Amino acid sequence: MRLAINIDHIATLRNARGGTEPDPIDAARIVEGAGAEGIVCHLREDRRHIRDRDVELLRKTVTTKLDLEMAAIPEIIEIAKRIKPDLATIVPERRRELTTEGGLDVVRQRGKLRKAVRQLQASGIAVSLFVDPVRDQIEAAKEIGADTIEIHTGEYAEAKTPPKRDRLLERIRDMAKLARSLGLRINAGHGLNYENTLPITTIAEIEELSIGHAVIARAAFVGLERAVGEMVRLVKAGKQ
Repeated sequence: MRLAINIDHIATLRNARGGTEPDPIDAARIVEGAGAEGIVCHLREDRRHIRDRDVELLRKTVTTKLDLEMAAIPEIIEIAKRIKPDLATIVPERRRELTTEGGLDVVRQRGKLRKAVRQLQASGIAVSLFVDPVRDQIEAAKEIGADTIEIHTGEYAEAKTPPKRDRLLERIRDMAKLARSLGLRINAGHGLNYENTLPITTIAEIEELSIGHAVIARAAFVGLERAVGEMVRLVKAGKQ
């Protein structure tokens, strides 16, 4: 299982003062040096954290894998086609949300999403769809031609009781098996931290975890290199 680190919150901190520090590009170098195998960033329509120039520089400097999270809107699709990330992960996006709140409704947005997937793939970009662990959504993702799904783990991560957490973990496990049977690759992420990630690493079908906030928050106390290294070891230990 690979670990990819979302560096959006580094950009959020930079933008809070309107300056140039901390630099997401420097953060990406540290993250890769600490053992992460991918960099994730979300170029939002309102550019609230990651900006166009950040993505351009990340494409030039990331040596592992660059995963660009994005909405399926023409402006961002054109930027992705020009920059060519290794993976484009299409996510739902609302201007007022603090963070992505749930998976795409692929079932209802088949036409729009199919068009976006085809445009990106025609430019040589693999495409992932961020979906809830729900059969209909996963089957629709396969139907419209996605290469990968990223399973939304937010409900699992926010579960308040062990029985509920276990039940949601089994749902993720079952839906990962379904996705693999359909020929999809499987990533997972959202809300994962140093306490709830280990059970997810036992799901053999999941190839990569995307984790951001927990690692950046930990880095405020112990430094980015150590925070990433601790999560890398946790993810790798779970697969042994």
